[in-house]
Amino acid sequence: MTDHPRNAAAAAGTLTIGGDLTVNRLGFGAMRIVGTGVWGPPPDRERAKNVLRHAVASGVNFIDTADSYGPNVSEELIAEALAPYPAGLVIATKGGFLRSGPDEWEPDGRPAHLREVLEGSLRRLRLERIDLYQFHRPDPKVPYAESLGALAEMQRAGKIRHIGISNASVEQLAQARAIVPIVSVQNRYNYEDRSSEDVLDACAEAGLAFFPWAPVGGSSPLKQQVLERLARGHSATPLQIALAWLLKRSPVVLPIPGTGSIAHLDQNIAAAAIHLDDAEFRRLSDA
Repeated sequence: MTDHPRNAAAAAGTLTIGGDLTVNRLGFGAMRIVGTGVWGPPPDRERAKNVLRHAVASGVNFIDTADSYGPNVSEELIAEALAPYPAGLVIATKGGFLRSGPDEWEPDGRPAHLREVLEGSLRRLRLERIDLYQFHRPDPKVPYAESLGALAEMQRAGKIRHIGISNASVEQLAQARAIVPIVSVQNRYNYEDRSSEDVLDACAEAGLAFFPWAPVGGSSPLKQQVLERLARGHSATPLQIALAWLLKRSPVVLPIPGTGSIAHLDQNIAAAAIHLDDAEFRRLSDA
């Protein structure tokens, strides 16, 4: 492993989720520690586990995963690498997809399916209760209220501490909050793709955590030029500046960049210490 300052992720500041889970505001997305197409085991299982251990040693105390990553593989690796979990480490997982092969995803929001996959996540993660369980994606074949109602039942049964939603609109967020307390939203959002701007604003207004997936994304030539200019001034990479922009965007934002490489992980975590001033943030935002 490479050397990295302990608790380096703390430079991003903290976020309290659901009133009782305080974590550093730079997390780790565990989708990329599995095989190609988010399918099957990684080429090197020990390398994947070392990435997880290094993330925690570097101050990352929020890890996001899902039963569909592998499927099952990501959750298994997290438990193998980190259980029994250190105090303060939050493992968030998701349910609501069926997988039939590499890069194949089919929404499944049936209450019976959600109950089944929650029990599987509890077993694989070696937990009695999931700190944050997120509905992975609305299923057009199942009323949203039925899917969220199933999670509410499992929360009352003591198997879920907090509930979040993912890939949701402002309207779906409002609908979900009318059914069960929601503490977070996870949507695609990055420097280039700001299509969930309204959802982020709704989360900020309500004090809900917002986890941008694909947090570095890609950039148009113009946006890339602005990133590169600012990166030179901060002795950073454009991707680090894109993460720093997310951290500056709102105090409810908690980026969850993922990687299967310790070197790349260190680069991501170093973004926590990059602080853009207001003028730099505006220059990026307006590009």
